[in-house]
Amino acid sequence: QTTPQMNSKHDFDQLPLNVPITATIADTEEVKGFIDYFRFVIEVKTKGGSKYLIYRRYREFFNLHQVLEAKYSPDNPEKLVSNTCRLPTLPGVKSLHWTQQEIAESRIAELNTYMKRLLGLPTWLLLDDDLRMFFYQTEQDSQHQPRALRRLRPQTRKVKTIKTPKMDLFSSPRAEAMFEFRGKSKAELNFKKGEVIVLLRRVNADWLEGTVNNQTGIFPESFVKMIKPLPEGDCEGEDGGHPYSCLRAYLLTPSGVETSRDVCVQEELSIQPTHQDLLSRMRNVFNVDDVALNYRDPEGDLIRIVDDEDVQLMIKEAKRRQGNVKRPVNQFPWEVHVTMASDFSVYNTEA
Repeated sequence: QTTPQMNSKHDFDQLPLNVPITATIADTEEVKGFIDYFRFVIEVKTKGGSKYLIYRRYREFFNLHQVLEAKYSPDNPEKLVSNTCRLPTLPGVKSLHWTQQEIAESRIAELNTYMKRLLGLPTWLLLDDDLRMFFYQTEQDSQHQPRALRRLRPQTRKVKTIKTPKMDLFSSPRAEAMFEFRGKSKAELNFKKGEVIVLLRRVNADWLEGTVNNQTGIFPESFVKMIKPLPEGDCEGEDGGHPYSCLRAYLLTPSGVETSRDVCVQEELSIQPTHQDLLSRMRNVFNVDDVALNYRDPEGDLIRIVDDEDVQLMIKEAKRRQGNVKRPVNQFPWEVHVTMASDFSVYNTEA
């Protein structure tokens, strides 16, 4: 990385040591939340020489750019500050025919250039609060264990020989290898196509640990087909991987049949999803398009959710009654009841 262009060496010397001066994308990560998306894993270096990782979505880049344009663009007659600065160009919208991963990958070089030019702007702009907050490592950033940094594999136990009884092959969680996998280190499991792997645990969202041919190691889940999956509760690796939260959802059909699902998402229990994101996720979970979201009030009646304020009300109501219901520690205190959008017979009304 090259040192950003400052107004003068004196200006640079006056900057606090914790001001970011370079930022480079180390990888992309898929987040399976209420709506799946990719975010960028960014290594930031400060003037004082410290390095850390932050995790940002393209949406956050876009929001930052909008804020900085409003403040400093010479083309904005309504700007609130006297200083002006021509900002670098932010990469725009990509082809709708691309997958989310393809879009994220295609933005890496452009966003690296954007960040390099942004952090090379005049010294006074590097002290902007919004810019500094974007590049600062939040508590959530610092607690997140990288899952997919390229050429950096998940941590796991040392490889050890396990003599697995034959009966375990039929009683334990297991998967069939769809492709041959050759590990790049002793921590990784080697197997051939068609072999059955006994599953021990989930390391993170993309990697599992298992045993085959009396050897134990980790391997990518995409290489196997599940025969008997790990228990739903086994979502967090022993090494402190990113925790999953569990949402209980119900589908109530017009015939009165109710189906329940436990949905694992990589979101904190404190998250408040948008109505649209939650609706999109429930459509995918139950594979039904024409649905509506609901929650049950203290009397047990269904209340339809139509916007973000209703989602907030549902969560607030659930927290109020949280002590009366016993739930697993990783389960959301609120539940979602899904009905057909055109079915109003489920509501306790006299209309």
